[in-house]
Amino acid sequence: MTRVPRGYIARRRRTKMRSFASNFRGAHLRLNRMITQQVRRAFVSSHRDRGRQKRDFRRLWITRINAATRVYNVFNSYSKLIHNLSKKELILNRKMLAQVAVLNPNNLYTISNKIRTIN
Repeated sequence: MTRVPRGYIARRRRTKMRSFASNFRGAHLRLNRMITQQVRRAFVSSHRDRGRQKRDFRRLWITRINAATRVYNVFNSYSKLIHNLSKKELILNRKMLAQVAVLNPNNLYTISNKIRTIN
C-alpha cells in the first residue's frame, strides 16, 4: 500500500496551539495532548480572572477610600461619602477617589468641603 500524504490542517492546528504554549515548561511544552489541555485551561483561567480582576480592584479602591475617610474625618465612613457624592450629583468614580485618597488626601478633604457647601 502506498503512503498517502496528509494535509496541513492538523499540523497547522497543532502549531497554533504550540504557539500559545511557548512559555510553558516540561511536557506542557512538548507533548501535543498536554499542550491542548493546558492551553484550554489557561484560556478558561484568563477568562474567569478578567471578571475577578474588576471585582478585586473595586474592592481595593473602596478599602482605600474608606481608610482615608476615617483617618482624615471626611465623612466618617465610605458609605456617607458616596451617598453625599451621588446626592450632590458629583461624578467621581471610585478609582479616581482612591487615587486622590492615596496620593493627596488634602484634595479629598477639599472635595468633602465642596460637597458640604453645594446647595
